[in-house]
Amino acid sequence: MRRRPSTDEREHEHSRSPIVRSCARVADSSAFNIAIFGVILANAVVLGLETYDGVVREVGGTLSTLNDVFLAIFVVELCIRLIGFGSRPQDFFRSGWNVFDFLVVAASFTPGLRENAMLLRLARLARVLRIVRLLPDLRVLTIAIGRSIPGVMSLAILAVLVLFIYGMVGWTIFDDHAPKQYGTISEAMLTLFVTLTLENLPDQIALGRALSDWTLLYFISYAMVAAFLIFNILIGVVINSLEEARAIEHARERMDRIEHGQLGPTPEERIATVRETLDELEADLKQRPVA
Repeated sequence: MRRRPSTDEREHEHSRSPIVRSCARVADSSAFNIAIFGVILANAVVLGLETYDGVVREVGGTLSTLNDVFLAIFVVELCIRLIGFGSRPQDFFRSGWNVFDFLVVAASFTPGLRENAMLLRLARLARVLRIVRLLPDLRVLTIAIGRSIPGVMSLAILAVLVLFIYGMVGWTIFDDHAPKQYGTISEAMLTLFVTLTLENLPDQIALGRALSDWTLLYFISYAMVAAFLIFNILIGVVINSLEEARAIEHARERMDRIEHGQLGPTPEERIATVRETLDELEADLKQRPVA
């Protein structure tokens, strides 16, 4: 539970200079974020135009100038956000998105970068990725992807284990009948990996029935375990990570709104504050001498 700002913290907030307060308001305004969003889109368009040789020959200098203008705008944006934190600029780097923005912009000033065309293009491309922090839903999806990685990695190990077991069984059954698909464990696992999509499952069933109808058990069980069960577990992992990401993002937004005075404390926070005050009064009364 987040504590309410103390009196000193509120006084510090009011004592900030007008420039700091103005920068903080600008950085939090929707118009400012929409403008930066437009600049990022324009930067993406310019990067796309640079892939056409004819366009580069005709207006290559203009495109290069526009890239420099975009970089200057991003530097100004970064300065506004930093100034908005006043005497505590270190708070700016508590957010992973802010750190990402800072590194992306700072990378463009790395010595020797402009002399390397490939690195320069990668640095400019990274600036387009900053669009993620400006779209809440896309930010949630990005967080969900990151939180789902441990579960997906565990599921990947399970999938490889299933492919290995069924690959060994398939090699035992079809080694002589279909050596091209099941002649080695690597070929068998590759065939079964492609079969995960179920696109070539009818062909695999026909190949098995040419040997014996009992092979239906092999392919049906594989489809049930690998294609259906594993994919459903994967969907469950992603959905769970998405819910966790939404909760994290909502909590972050609430903290930001409380810090900027746009949202008051919840009833639970008020009750906690009252209890804390009562505890302090009780302790103070116990320390006073009895008349």
